[in-house]
Amino acid sequence: MSAPAHLDPRLLRAFVTVAEELHFTRAATRLYVAQQALSRDVRRLERELGCELFVRTTRQVTLTADGERLLPYARRALQAQDDLLAAAGQARPLLVDLNSPGLKTPRRVLHRARELAPGHELMARYESGLTWAAGEVLAGRLDAAFGRFAGLPPALRAGLHQQPVRYEPMAIVLPEDHRLAPLPEVPLAALAGETVYAGAGNPRTPEWTDLARLLFEGRGIVLAPPAPLAVGDEEFQRIIARTGNPVLAVVDFPPLPSTVLRPLVDPVPLSPVSLVWRKGLVHPALGGLRRAAAVLAAEEGWLERPAGGWIPAGDSAVMTAV
Repeated sequence: MSAPAHLDPRLLRAFVTVAEELHFTRAATRLYVAQQALSRDVRRLERELGCELFVRTTRQVTLTADGERLLPYARRALQAQDDLLAAAGQARPLLVDLNSPGLKTPRRVLHRARELAPGHELMARYESGLTWAAGEVLAGRLDAAFGRFAGLPPALRAGLHQQPVRYEPMAIVLPEDHRLAPLPEVPLAALAGETVYAGAGNPRTPEWTDLARLLFEGRGIVLAPPAPLAVGDEEFQRIIARTGNPVLAVVDFPPLPSTVLRPLVDPVPLSPVSLVWRKGLVHPALGGLRRAAAVLAAEEGWLERPAGGWIPAGDSAVMTAV
Protein backbone atom coordinates (compact mmCIF):
# COMPACT_ATOMS: atom_id res chain seq x y z
CA MET A 1 0.00 0.00 0.00
CA SER A 2 1.59 3.29 -1.12
CA ALA A 3 1.11 6.67 0.61
CA PRO A 4 -0.22 9.42 -1.68
CA ALA A 5 0.45 13.04 -0.78
CA HIS A 6 -3.26 13.80 -0.44
CA LEU A 7 -6.47 11.79 -0.01
CA ASP A 8 -9.90 13.23 -0.74
CA PRO A 9 -12.09 12.71 2.37
CA ARG A 10 -14.98 11.86 0.04
CA LEU A 11 -13.07 8.79 -1.15
CA LEU A 12 -12.37 7.72 2.42
CA ARG A 13 -16.05 8.11 3.31
CA ALA A 14 -17.02 5.99 0.31
CA PHE A 15 -14.58 3.30 1.43
CA VAL A 16 -15.74 3.30 5.06
CA THR A 17 -19.42 3.14 4.11
CA VAL A 18 -18.90 0.20 1.75
CA ALA A 19 -16.77 -1.50 4.42
CA GLU A 20 -19.60 -1.14 6.94
CA GLU A 21 -22.36 -2.25 4.60
CA LEU A 22 -20.37 -4.78 2.52
CA HIS A 23 -22.87 -3.98 -0.19
CA PHE A 24 -22.44 -1.25 -2.81
CA THR A 25 -26.15 -0.60 -3.36
CA ARG A 26 -26.89 -0.13 0.35
CA ALA A 27 -23.78 2.02 0.75
CA ALA A 28 -24.81 4.22 -2.18
CA THR A 29 -28.30 4.65 -0.69
CA ARG A 30 -26.80 5.62 2.64
CA LEU A 31 -24.56 8.23 0.98
CA TYR A 32 -27.29 9.52 -1.37
CA VAL A 33 -25.13 8.89 -4.46
CA ALA A 34 -25.48 6.69 -7.52
CA GLN A 35 -23.95 3.23 -7.21
CA GLN A 36 -21.78 3.87 -10.27
CA ALA A 37 -20.36 7.05 -8.70
CA LEU A 38 -19.63 5.20 -5.47
CA SER A 39 -17.84 2.41 -7.36
CA ARG A 40 -15.75 5.00 -9.22
CA ASP A 41 -14.72 6.64 -5.94
CA VAL A 42 -13.65 3.31 -4.45
CA ARG A 43 -11.69 2.42 -7.59
CA ARG A 44 -10.00 5.81 -7.54
CA LEU A 45 -8.98 5.34 -3.91
CA GLU A 46 -7.59 1.91 -4.73
CA ARG A 47 -5.55 3.39 -7.60
CA GLU A 48 -4.20 6.17 -5.40
CA LEU A 49 -3.22 3.70 -2.67
CA GLY A 50 -1.92 1.11 -5.11
CA CYS A 51 -3.87 -1.78 -3.65
CA GLU A 52 -7.27 -3.49 -3.71
CA LEU A 53 -9.50 -2.79 -0.74
CA PHE A 54 -12.39 -5.13 -1.54
CA VAL A 55 -12.91 -8.55 -3.04
CA ARG A 56 -16.01 -8.29 -5.23
CA THR A 57 -18.01 -11.24 -6.50
CA THR A 58 -21.54 -11.49 -7.86
CA ARG A 59 -22.68 -12.68 -4.44
CA GLN A 60 -20.73 -10.71 -1.86
CA VAL A 61 -18.26 -7.96 -1.05
CA THR A 62 -15.50 -8.53 1.49
CA LEU A 63 -12.52 -6.52 2.72
CA THR A 64 -9.03 -7.49 1.65
CA ALA A 65 -6.19 -7.56 4.16
CA ASP A 66 -5.20 -4.06 2.99
CA GLY A 67 -8.78 -2.91 3.43
CA GLU A 68 -8.87 -4.28 6.98
CA ARG A 69 -5.66 -2.39 7.81
CA LEU A 70 -6.91 0.87 6.32
CA LEU A 71 -10.37 0.87 7.93
CA PRO A 72 -9.52 2.07 11.48
CA TYR A 73 -7.24 4.82 10.12
CA ALA A 74 -9.90 5.97 7.66
CA ARG A 75 -12.50 6.14 10.43
CA ARG A 76 -10.20 8.24 12.60
CA ALA A 77 -9.46 10.59 9.71
CA LEU A 78 -13.16 11.10 8.99
CA GLN A 79 -13.93 11.64 12.67
CA ALA A 80 -11.21 14.28 12.81
CA GLN A 81 -12.79 16.00 9.81
CA ASP A 82 -16.24 15.90 11.45
CA ASP A 83 -14.79 17.34 14.65
CA LEU A 84 -13.09 20.12 12.69
CA LEU A 85 -16.32 21.02 10.90
CA ALA A 86 -18.20 20.92 14.20
CA ALA A 87 -15.70 23.31 15.75
CA ALA A 88 -16.27 25.64 12.79
CA GLY A 89 -20.03 25.46 13.25
CA GLN A 90 -20.61 23.24 10.21
CA ALA A 91 -21.61 19.99 11.88
CA ARG A 92 -24.16 17.87 10.04
CA PRO A 93 -27.58 17.58 11.72
CA LEU A 94 -28.05 15.05 14.50
CA LEU A 95 -30.76 12.69 13.20
CA VAL A 96 -33.07 11.62 16.04
CA ASP A 97 -35.80 9.01 15.62
CA LEU A 98 -38.97 9.82 17.62
CA ASN A 99 -40.81 6.58 16.72
CA SER A 100 -44.01 8.33 15.58
CA PRO A 101 -45.20 11.95 15.46
CA GLY A 102 -47.78 11.63 18.25
CA LEU A 103 -45.60 10.25 21.05
CA LYS A 104 -44.81 13.00 23.57
CA THR A 105 -41.79 11.71 25.49
CA PRO A 106 -39.25 11.61 22.61
CA ARG A 107 -40.65 14.83 21.16
CA ARG A 108 -40.30 16.69 24.47
CA VAL A 109 -36.70 15.52 24.83
CA LEU A 110 -35.89 16.73 21.33
CA HIS A 111 -37.51 20.12 21.92
CA ARG A 112 -35.60 20.59 25.18
CA ALA A 113 -32.36 19.55 23.47
CA ARG A 114 -32.88 22.25 20.86
CA GLU A 115 -33.16 24.76 23.71
CA LEU A 116 -30.01 23.44 25.39
CA ALA A 117 -27.98 23.28 22.15
CA PRO A 118 -29.30 26.19 20.07
CA GLY A 119 -26.20 26.31 17.90
CA HIS A 120 -26.73 22.79 16.54
CA GLU A 121 -29.29 21.26 14.24
CA LEU A 122 -31.30 18.31 15.56
CA MET A 123 -33.68 16.78 13.04
CA ALA A 124 -36.57 14.44 13.76
CA ARG A 125 -37.14 11.15 11.98
CA TYR A 126 -39.98 8.63 12.43
CA GLU A 127 -39.03 4.95 12.08
CA SER A 128 -41.92 3.53 14.18
CA GLY A 129 -40.12 1.05 16.42
CA LEU A 130 -36.77 0.75 18.19
CA THR A 131 -35.76 -2.56 16.59
CA TRP A 132 -35.89 -1.05 13.13
CA ALA A 133 -34.43 2.29 14.26
CA ALA A 134 -31.54 0.56 16.06
CA GLY A 135 -30.49 -1.08 12.81
CA GLU A 136 -30.56 2.33 11.13
CA VAL A 137 -28.49 3.79 13.98
CA LEU A 138 -25.86 1.08 13.62
CA ALA A 139 -25.78 1.65 9.85
CA GLY A 140 -25.18 5.37 10.36
CA ARG A 141 -28.47 6.46 8.79
CA LEU A 142 -29.73 7.65 12.19
CA ASP A 143 -27.82 8.94 15.20
CA ALA A 144 -30.18 8.31 18.10
CA ALA A 145 -33.56 6.75 18.88
CA PHE A 146 -35.92 6.06 21.79
CA GLY A 147 -37.50 2.85 23.02
CA ARG A 148 -37.25 -0.36 24.99
CA PHE A 149 -33.54 -1.22 24.97
CA ALA A 150 -33.94 -4.55 26.78
CA GLY A 151 -36.19 -5.76 23.95
CA LEU A 152 -33.45 -5.51 21.32
CA PRO A 153 -31.55 -8.59 20.12
CA PRO A 154 -28.09 -8.89 21.73
CA ALA A 155 -26.39 -8.32 18.37
CA LEU A 156 -27.99 -4.87 18.13
CA ARG A 157 -27.44 -3.98 21.77
CA ALA A 158 -23.73 -4.77 21.50
CA GLY A 159 -23.14 -1.79 19.22
CA LEU A 160 -25.21 0.73 21.18
CA HIS A 161 -25.17 2.88 24.29
CA GLN A 162 -28.34 3.68 26.21
CA GLN A 163 -29.51 6.17 28.80
CA PRO A 164 -32.72 5.51 30.77
CA VAL A 165 -35.30 8.25 30.21
CA ARG A 166 -38.69 7.19 31.53
CA TYR A 167 -40.87 4.51 33.02
CA GLU A 168 -43.90 5.37 30.91
CA PRO A 169 -47.24 4.11 32.27
CA MET A 170 -49.13 1.96 29.81
CA ALA A 171 -52.71 2.38 28.68
CA ILE A 172 -55.34 0.77 26.49
CA VAL A 173 -57.07 2.24 23.42
CA LEU A 174 -60.72 1.15 23.31
CA PRO A 175 -63.49 1.64 20.78
CA GLU A 176 -65.84 4.18 22.38
CA ASP A 177 -68.63 1.58 22.56
CA HIS A 178 -66.43 -1.07 24.26
CA ARG A 179 -67.73 -2.50 27.55
CA LEU A 180 -64.68 -1.07 29.40
CA ALA A 181 -64.84 2.40 27.85
CA PRO A 182 -66.94 3.94 30.69
CA LEU A 183 -64.21 3.15 33.25
CA PRO A 184 -61.78 6.00 34.09
CA GLU A 185 -59.04 3.38 34.57
CA VAL A 186 -58.91 -0.22 33.40
CA PRO A 187 -57.65 -2.87 35.82
CA LEU A 188 -55.53 -5.49 34.07
CA ALA A 189 -57.83 -8.20 35.41
CA ALA A 190 -60.72 -6.61 33.48
CA LEU A 191 -58.93 -7.42 30.22
CA ALA A 192 -59.07 -11.17 30.86
CA GLY A 193 -60.65 -12.86 27.85
CA GLU A 194 -59.97 -9.86 25.58
CA THR A 195 -57.85 -10.09 22.44
CA VAL A 196 -55.50 -7.10 22.52
CA TYR A 197 -53.45 -5.81 19.60
CA ALA A 198 -49.78 -5.09 20.35
CA GLY A 199 -48.10 -4.95 16.96
CA ALA A 200 -47.61 -8.68 16.40
CA GLY A 201 -46.14 -9.23 12.96
CA ASN A 202 -44.76 -5.71 12.60
CA PRO A 203 -41.02 -6.17 11.90
CA ARG A 204 -40.28 -2.66 13.19
CA THR A 205 -41.67 -3.20 16.71
CA PRO A 206 -41.02 -6.73 18.03
CA GLU A 207 -39.67 -5.22 21.27
CA TRP A 208 -43.16 -3.82 21.97
CA THR A 209 -44.92 -7.10 21.13
CA ASP A 210 -42.52 -8.94 23.43
CA LEU A 211 -43.31 -6.53 26.29
CA ALA A 212 -47.03 -7.15 25.75
CA ARG A 213 -46.51 -10.91 25.74
CA LEU A 214 -44.75 -10.70 29.11
CA LEU A 215 -47.51 -8.48 30.50
CA PHE A 216 -50.37 -10.69 29.27
CA GLU A 217 -48.80 -13.94 30.46
CA GLY A 218 -50.87 -15.60 33.17
CA ARG A 219 -53.58 -12.91 33.07
CA GLY A 220 -55.90 -14.48 30.49
CA ILE A 221 -55.28 -11.70 27.97
CA VAL A 222 -54.88 -12.89 24.38
CA LEU A 223 -52.27 -11.32 22.14
CA ALA A 224 -53.91 -10.47 18.81
CA PRO A 225 -52.35 -12.44 15.94
CA PRO A 226 -50.21 -10.80 13.26
CA ALA A 227 -52.12 -8.54 10.92
CA PRO A 228 -51.24 -6.35 7.93
CA LEU A 229 -49.66 -3.15 9.15
CA ALA A 230 -52.11 -0.23 9.22
CA VAL A 231 -50.28 2.89 8.01
CA GLY A 232 -51.69 6.23 9.14
CA ASP A 233 -54.29 7.22 11.73
CA GLU A 234 -57.23 6.71 9.40
CA GLU A 235 -56.30 3.12 8.61
CA PHE A 236 -55.47 2.40 12.24
CA GLN A 237 -58.84 3.75 13.37
CA ARG A 238 -60.62 1.71 10.68
CA ILE A 239 -58.97 -1.52 11.85
CA ILE A 240 -59.89 -0.83 15.47
CA ALA A 241 -63.51 -0.25 14.45
CA ARG A 242 -63.59 -3.39 12.30
CA THR A 243 -62.05 -5.79 14.83
CA GLY A 244 -63.27 -4.18 18.05
CA ASN A 245 -59.98 -5.21 19.65
CA PRO A 246 -58.38 -3.00 22.30
CA VAL A 247 -54.88 -1.75 21.49
CA LEU A 248 -52.02 -1.67 23.99
CA ALA A 249 -50.50 1.82 24.19
CA VAL A 250 -48.93 4.34 26.59
CA VAL A 251 -50.62 7.14 28.49
CA ASP A 252 -49.32 9.77 26.05
CA PHE A 253 -50.69 7.99 22.98
CA PRO A 254 -52.29 10.55 20.64
CA PRO A 255 -56.12 10.64 20.60
CA LEU A 256 -58.03 8.96 17.78
CA PRO A 257 -61.65 9.67 16.79
CA SER A 258 -64.24 7.16 18.02
CA THR A 259 -61.83 5.74 20.62
CA VAL A 260 -60.96 6.39 24.26
CA LEU A 261 -57.61 6.04 26.01
CA ARG A 262 -57.65 4.56 29.51
CA PRO A 263 -54.69 4.08 31.90
CA LEU A 264 -54.02 0.52 33.01
CA VAL A 265 -53.89 -0.18 36.76
CA ASP A 266 -53.65 -2.91 39.37
CA PRO A 267 -50.72 -3.04 38.76
CA VAL A 268 -49.60 -0.09 36.63
CA PRO A 269 -47.59 -1.63 33.76
CA LEU A 270 -44.56 0.43 32.75
CA SER A 271 -42.97 0.81 29.33
CA PRO A 272 -39.24 1.47 29.82
CA VAL A 273 -37.95 4.21 27.50
CA SER A 274 -34.24 4.72 26.84
CA LEU A 275 -32.30 7.10 24.65
CA VAL A 276 -30.14 4.93 22.37
CA TRP A 277 -27.15 5.91 20.24
CA ARG A 278 -24.28 4.25 18.40
CA LYS A 279 -21.08 3.41 20.26
CA GLY A 280 -18.29 5.69 19.15
CA LEU A 281 -20.64 8.44 17.94
CA VAL A 282 -19.10 11.88 18.33
CA HIS A 283 -21.42 14.79 17.57
CA PRO A 284 -21.60 18.18 19.29
CA ALA A 285 -25.40 17.93 19.71
CA LEU A 286 -25.39 14.49 21.35
CA GLY A 287 -24.47 15.97 24.72
CA GLY A 288 -27.41 18.37 24.51
CA LEU A 289 -29.77 15.50 23.73
CA ARG A 290 -28.51 13.49 26.69
CA ARG A 291 -28.71 16.50 29.01
CA ALA A 292 -32.27 17.18 27.85
CA ALA A 293 -33.30 13.61 28.66
CA ALA A 294 -31.71 13.82 32.12
CA VAL A 295 -33.20 17.24 32.92
CA LEU A 296 -36.73 16.25 31.90
CA ALA A 297 -36.49 12.95 33.76
CA ALA A 298 -35.54 14.85 36.91
CA GLU A 299 -38.17 17.57 36.47
CA GLU A 300 -41.01 15.20 35.66
CA GLY A 301 -40.04 12.27 37.90
CA TRP A 302 -39.90 10.04 34.85
CA LEU A 303 -37.50 7.57 36.47
CA GLU A 304 -39.48 7.23 39.70
CA ARG A 305 -41.31 3.92 39.59
CA PRO A 306 -44.83 4.00 41.04
CA ALA A 307 -45.44 1.73 44.00
CA GLY A 308 -46.33 -1.71 42.69
CA GLY A 309 -45.56 -0.77 39.10
CA TRP A 310 -44.99 -3.75 36.80
CA ILE A 311 -41.88 -4.14 34.67
CA PRO A 312 -40.02 -7.28 33.51
CA ALA A 313 -36.93 -8.12 35.55
CA GLY A 314 -34.66 -7.85 32.51
CA ASP A 315 -35.91 -4.35 31.77
CA SER A 316 -35.48 -3.31 35.39
CA ALA A 317 -31.86 -4.43 35.30
CA VAL A 318 -31.19 -2.46 32.11
CA MET A 319 -32.87 0.70 33.43
CA THR A 320 -30.80 0.68 36.63
CA ALA A 321 -27.49 -0.45 35.12
CA VAL A 322 -26.26 3.05 34.20
